[in-house]
Amino acid sequence: MVPLDLSNRSALVTGSSRGIGYATAARLLDAGATVVLNGRTMTESLETAHRTLVAEHPGRVHVIEGDVADPVQVKRIVRGAFDIAKRLDILVNNAGVLRDALIGMISEADVEETLRVNLMSVIHTTQAAARLMARGKNGSIINVSSIIGRYGNRGQLVYGASKAGIIGATLSAAKELAAQGVRVNAIAPGYIRTAMIEHLSPEVHGQRISSIAMGRIGEPRDVADVVLFLASDLSSYVTGQVIGVDGGMVI
Repeated sequence: MVPLDLSNRSALVTGSSRGIGYATAARLLDAGATVVLNGRTMTESLETAHRTLVAEHPGRVHVIEGDVADPVQVKRIVRGAFDIAKRLDILVNNAGVLRDALIGMISEADVEETLRVNLMSVIHTTQAAARLMARGKNGSIINVSSIIGRYGNRGQLVYGASKAGIIGATLSAAKELAAQGVRVNAIAPGYIRTAMIEHLSPEVHGQRISSIAMGRIGEPRDVADVVLFLASDLSSYVTGQVIGVDGGMVI
């Protein structure tokens, strides 16, 4: 089989209605995988994503609604993804939220939501998916962290903590699951063109670009290509790694 051919493989991508999640789902579908999209609820953006991808890849695109921060719902989502193709080969933990606030101004609600959605979801889905992947002695779990989780940033105490936590979870899970044939890696995107940066002013946007050695903003497809590598046989001996996708950004 061609190393990048994901035919007969099944993937679950959380937070896949737009941005990095959508680009990842599309990239995996292009490689031949069956893909389950996920969002907390059936929003207009999730409906649009599903409709668009089904038109391009009929029979290989599915949707399972549910909150991946809720361990009860996670069991249903992961089991549902497994039942669709009678296997689960790839899990992409992409769901996330960003709530900027300076220290002393962070609400308890934002702390709880950020940690639940960004970090707890990764723990819950990893537990549920690893059990199913281990049956076939094969699987790839890909966690989307952030450059902020590696180096921190002003005004992002909680977000940085949640994304750093993903890295710690990735490294620990990789050690534990390797013997079961399940690989676990993380991606740390930098400044990527997604909804999370739409609120930034032109001045701030310019500052961000100036901090990137390659001189351009990253596209969701740039991240999706690395996910494809980690999902494919090209990375069959790669586990416990954190790969930066940031164009040489310094923060």
